Amino acid sequence: MLKPQKKISRREIKEDKLVTKYFEARQWIDQNTKILSYVGIGIVGLVVIGFLWSKSRADSNEKATAMLAKVTQYYDEGKYDLAINGVPQEGTQGLQAIVDEHGSTKAGEIAKLYLANSFFALKNYDKALNMYDDISVSDKMITASAYAGMAACYEAKSDFSHAASYFEKAASKNMTAMQAPENLQRSATNYAAAGKKEKAIELLQMLKKEFPSSSYTRDVDRFIAEYSI
Repeated sequence: MLKPQKKISRREIKEDKLVTKYFEARQWIDQNTKILSYVGIGIVGLVVIGFLWSKSRADSNEKATAMLAKVTQYYDEGKYDLAINGVPQEGTQGLQAIVDEHGSTKAGEIAKLYLANSFFALKNYDKALNMYDDISVSDKMITASAYAGMAACYEAKSDFSHAASYFEKAASKNMTAMQAPENLQRSATNYAAAGKKEKAIELLQMLKKEFPSSSYTRDVDRFIAEYSI
């Protein structure tokens, strides 16, 4: 007479599945040891590459900072050609060289702003525009300065609509008493010149409300009255 089969519990079934999965995993590891070792080496390699890249950027930023410190004296003196091109005989590299070699560093981004300002001062507005547009930093003040620089270029080219838009961007990027009042006022002036007087009045009212003690607020009521006609 056949003995009745033993009923297998759920726990035993679960344990059996775990055992099976373990051996399957163990077999896969044994068969792919070489691949896993390559993956491990790859991960270590990525960590090393990341460290070296970070160190390289730090070294590059340090070099750019030193180069920038030497060349800014020419910029401060209004010698913009020398600031752009440097003075090779004195071992001083110009802003263009700093941007070319270290443009992706923090100091390199600041060099771009100096370079763009230099091009603007020399009335090379297209080059200045390209350089301002290439600035990419998290610092609000520098970004606002870049927008204001682009706006000034468009203003000089009598493109009042673009000038107004970028002055407005500059103001909204850094709404502080140091930068925003001038940018709001110049944005309003350019909107008015572009025939958008309602927008100009809106920005002047914002200027009056947000920065009542600013010198740029002094003539706001006169401008609003003029643009309301």
